[in-house]
Amino acid sequence: MQKEKKKELLRMVKFALFSISAGLIEMVSFTLLNELSAWSYWPCYLTALVLSVLWNFTLNRKFTFQSAGNVPVAMLKVAAFYVVFTPASTLLGSFLAQTLFWNEYLVTILNMLLNFVLEYLYQRYFVFRRTIDTGKGSKTAG
Repeated sequence: MQKEKKKELLRMVKFALFSISAGLIEMVSFTLLNELSAWSYWPCYLTALVLSVLWNFTLNRKFTFQSAGNVPVAMLKVAAFYVVFTPASTLLGSFLAQTLFWNEYLVTILNMLLNFVLEYLYQRYFVFRRTIDTGKGSKTAG
């Protein structure tokens, strides 16, 4: 039991580290688009979000969840998450930034934190639930 807890803690740490790297990609791309284009909040946020999601999914599938499961199926499951999360967070962000005049960077950071928590739970307990530790690098893989 203790071994499983340590393994899950390590999985959470890996997810957090990869999410930080994805967050950096999101913030840098958001900043560049926000500062160097004439775009409003939502296209900047949406473009940055897509870039970070692709990065995060790729690293977490291979290294965090070590899944040998069907990649297109896993990607579709993650896409389903973002079919809900993206419009909700884009509308919320746009409302906060353009209607209530909250700072765009604060809004983006809040969306990133919400995304971090929800995405971990979704990937851990839905996307990779049955295929965790089935990849080549996994000690439990056959």
